[in-house]
Order: sequence, then C-alpha cells, then structure tokens
Amino acid sequence: MSWASQENRYGDDKVFDACGLFGFIDTSGARHDGQAAIQALASMKERGNGLGSGYAAYGIYPDFADLYALHVMCRHEAARQSLEAHLRQGWRIVHDEPIPHREVAGVLDAPILWRYFAAPLGERPPGLSEEDDVVRQVMAINTESSDAFIYSSGRNMGIFKGVGHPEQIAEYHRVHEYCGYLWTAHNRFPTNTPGWWGGAHPFGLLDWSVVHNGEISSYGTNRRYLETHGYRCTMQTDTEVIAYAADLVMRKHGLSPKVAALVFASPLWDEIQHLPPQEQRVCRAVRQTYGPLLLNGPFTVIIARQGEMIGLGDRIRLRPLAAGIKGELLYISSELSAIHLVEPAIEYTWTPLGGQAIVGRLGQRPQPPEHIVRREPVLESELTYG
Repeated sequence: MSWASQENRYGDDKVFDACGLFGFIDTSGARHDGQAAIQALASMKERGNGLGSGYAAYGIYPDFADLYALHVMCRHEAARQSLEAHLRQGWRIVHDEPIPHREVAGVLDAPILWRYFAAPLGERPPGLSEEDDVVRQVMAINTESSDAFIYSSGRNMGIFKGVGHPEQIAEYHRVHEYCGYLWTAHNRFPTNTPGWWGGAHPFGLLDWSVVHNGEISSYGTNRRYLETHGYRCTMQTDTEVIAYAADLVMRKHGLSPKVAALVFASPLWDEIQHLPPQEQRVCRAVRQTYGPLLLNGPFTVIIARQGEMIGLGDRIRLRPLAAGIKGELLYISSELSAIHLVEPAIEYTWTPLGGQAIVGRLGQRPQPPEHIVRREPVLESELTYG
C-alpha cells in the first residue's frame, strides 16, 4: 500500500469537512500547559493529513509581557540577518533567540524559526496608533521579503506551527513546556491551497490568532476590501483574510464579537425581514456597511485575542462546532468527543446555532445558553458491560 493510500484511508479525493479545531480559555486567568490542546488534536487526527498543524497560546511570556513577541520564519540565515537589520530600523529589540525546538522524525524542511521581543520606536506617521504602526511594519516586511516573514506579532502570546501531524508539531515546538490561560489549536487538511510551513494555522496579526475549518469562496472579494484598508494577503490561503477582518472590525472599528458575527455570518435576507424591527435595522446596516466582508462558503473558526476567545460557524452550519463548560473553563471544538476527552467532568455541552458567536472572556464566568441543562456525571459504578 502506498503512503498516499495509507493517509487517505477512505479513498476520498477531497475531504471538505475536515480540519480539526480546538480551543479553551480559563476565564479565571489560571494558566495551563499545552497538554490538553495536544491531546484534543491527537484525538481528531483523521481531520488532518500531516500537511499542517499548530497552536496559539496566551500568557506564555510573562517576563516580556509589555513587548511584542515577533515570531519569524526564514528560508536561510542570510534572510534572517536581513530581516533583523530591517527590524532594527523600526524596533527596539530587547531580546532575541531561536524558538526552542527539538528534531522530530517526519518533520521535514523546517525553516529557521526565531523570536524577537521588541517595541516599536516612537516615531511613526501622524494619526497612526502604535498597533496600527505594528500592522504597517509587519505588512511591509511580509510583502517585500520572499525569504522571511513574521507570522506572530502579539504581546505575551505566540503561535507555533508547521508541516506535520499535531503530535509531531507539538513535540517539535516543545508546546507542552508553555503555560497559558487561552489555547487554540488546529489540525490541517489542505484542499485548495499549499501544505507549507507558512500556510499552517493558526494565522496571526498583533494578538489575533485564527484557526479555520472550511473554504472561503468569497476570498477574492474579502481580500480586495481588506487591501483598501492597508492589509496585504501573502500566505497563499483563504484563512488569512479572517485574521485581518477580525482586526479591522473589532480592533479598529470597535465592533463587539456579536456584531462581528453579523458581519462574517449575517442572516440571509429573507430571514432578516422576519426579525423584530430593531434587529432588522441593525442587520441591514451591517450588511450594507460590511457586505464585502461576508464570509461565503462553509466554515467554522476560533478567533482569539488577549483575554477573549470567539467561536463561530457559517450561517447554515456546514461545518461542525461544539462547546462545553466546566467551571471557569470554556471549550470549543470540532468534535464533542475531544472536549469529553480532556474534561471528563464537563458540566454543559451544546451545539451552537449557525452564525451564533460563542464568547469567553477573562473575568467573566462562562454561561451556557438558557435551554442547556447541566450534565450529571456518570459514575463508574453505574456503567454496565456486556
């Protein structure tokens, strides 16, 4: 049996409902190592094909919490040195080092991975906030260089990704050694875009990270709209637009996650006309203002930033998404079984409606929808066999 046949055990040419997503936030702020994220992804291994996996974690750099943690990929050392020289023109670099890793069988063609803890220099174009200036500089570097780019650029967070299965990438990046209060994770099954290190998820900008299952058929329209606002898409995948769209509508324009969900997964027009009058006005205003950012096609995403995790599926639920709560912890996953695996004492579980955002925030104990009943744990003595 060929290698390809072993990986494609079901004989499918494409698996459009694949890719595995997982995320959790401890709203108390307590930090956890990466084992739950690794274990959850490993349980959904059939959702990937070894061409990409990754993790994002928040609260992992307390010693450099006020600095931007710039994670970079470079094809060769000369490219890294050139990138560093470019960075030093606009950044005060406090510390830099190779991103710790260990060699893992099956993880091939790894680029040079480096991280810089830095702050942008004070001088910037009039009218730009510090975060706007960071976006401008990251976009310039990623557009101008063909041999190096910045793939993670937030404070006190980091993205760790590459080409391989979830356990391989976790071992390669030593993910279990980091501790964070929020984790997102992705197992990739690329169908229409390349399986390469930069194309693995999560995608990031500032402290945003996005993991995605699905296919954004509106990519061209979304991309052109974002480019009018200064963003540049260079990663050869449709997921990139979601990270930039989140930054635009929630950071720059100040929309809440609930309203942002109306931008990305708006109700159909014939549904809007049956809503109460005030909701109709809001939905119509959002559709008219942000029409080019509507995400067409099947998708589920987990979007994270400092202190917040958001889960969202397309408006007619063409991709799976499940949620669960245990005390201060909110879980989101492609499969409910992954949540049960890492949290056997889960209290509430449910399947979100299409277009309905699930939001977890630091300092706000997660609450299930009103109709969800608390789950009673099953005792081992109650189990019967045979």
